[in-house]
Amino acid sequence: MATNIVLEDGDQFSVVCTHPATPASGDPVRWGEMIGVALTKERADGTTTVKFNGVANLPVKGIDGGGNSAVADGDQLFYTDADTPPISKKNTGRYVGQARGVVGSGATATIPVRLANAGGAK
Repeated sequence: MATNIVLEDGDQFSVVCTHPATPASGDPVRWGEMIGVALTKERADGTTTVKFNGVANLPVKGIDGGGNSAVADGDQLFYTDADTPPISKKNTGRYVGQARGVVGSGATATIPVRLANAGGAK
């Protein structure tokens, strides 16, 4: 095996999150262009352990760039720093992955979200 491999899977590691400012365990987070889920709260050194793949139950808002819009199973989801919660169908944000549940138009619900680990690709 190559001796220069640092992490076997590279899907979970400690980073200084770009957003939110102080992540808590379970929060959706952004690190540069990548979206993941905080596995730990932010430590004193500013790092948080984040998982960048899999499926997690996350709060999602039923909106898109034009306003209220229901989320259907399989819809693409995006992360927008300025929104609460930051995950919705607004494609001006960074790509998160796919909805694995439904959210009513204008509503907020916690649903399974498949993290794409796509580095912001749309």
